[in-house]
Amino acid sequence: MVDESPAAKRRRREQLRDFLRTRRARLTPDDVGMVTAGRRRTPGLRREEVALLAGVGVSWYTWLEQGRDINASADVLDAVGRALRLSDPERAHLYLLAGLNPPRPEEPRDTRVTPELGRLLDAWEPRPALLRDEHWNLLAVNGPAREVFGYRDTDHNCLVTFFTSARYRDAHIHWEAVAPAVVAAFRADAARSPDDEEFQRLVADLGAVSPEFVELWARHEVAEPEQAVKAVRHPELGDLVFDMTPLAVVDHPGWQLELYNPQPDTGTVDRLARMEHLRLTSPG
Repeated sequence: MVDESPAAKRRRREQLRDFLRTRRARLTPDDVGMVTAGRRRTPGLRREEVALLAGVGVSWYTWLEQGRDINASADVLDAVGRALRLSDPERAHLYLLAGLNPPRPEEPRDTRVTPELGRLLDAWEPRPALLRDEHWNLLAVNGPAREVFGYRDTDHNCLVTFFTSARYRDAHIHWEAVAPAVVAAFRADAARSPDDEEFQRLVADLGAVSPEFVELWARHEVAEPEQAVKAVRHPELGDLVFDMTPLAVVDHPGWQLELYNPQPDTGTVDRLARMEHLRLTSPG
């Protein structure tokens, strides 16, 4: 984590103390399968019981809960998190309060596109919108995105289509100018999961068919997704210019919702309206 002031560090450790105390207080011995005898004056688990469940020393856990200036490894924090039955968000919060970068969630998340996200893409029409995952696989593409950008059913990955589809490349007015930023953003995503074989496979497969990708990947440039301008030349509608805004899907880490909004004074709004009119009035 970044350097922090003594005051910020003190506040963080105070929050760590309160967080661990409240998590301990909400559990009972029955919750964790411990047998007890006699009356208990302390609500929830005792510190020595948490230490036993986590496999750490009682003194060390006491110091951790007191917010003392001690170092905690990821393995030990995971053990404490399991002992306290922490959820994924709580586990990430524990890491942050202990001064470590939070881990990726342990359990795989549902990769199905929810009805709510599907309705959002539909509601964005006649403007283009798409949803992609952390590997840049296309999860959902609305009708205007298919029509405007030329996505076909055979297109499954944004990055692969960007570098291997002559149709997509010819339609993109500023392909050469934006290609370095595209690769830099993909490298930033891949760097978050260095052991992810899917990222490795994508890089290897693209490297085998695209010299442009090989050259850009070798630069080792890194950039975060950001608002950008996307200009395409449609064979029937003419030039279309959009502001592209990427939005993170909070309950699916790595997913990005890309919304394309027509730039003012470019004629894009009128051309999209004509496209929508033709779609609604076409037979079938």
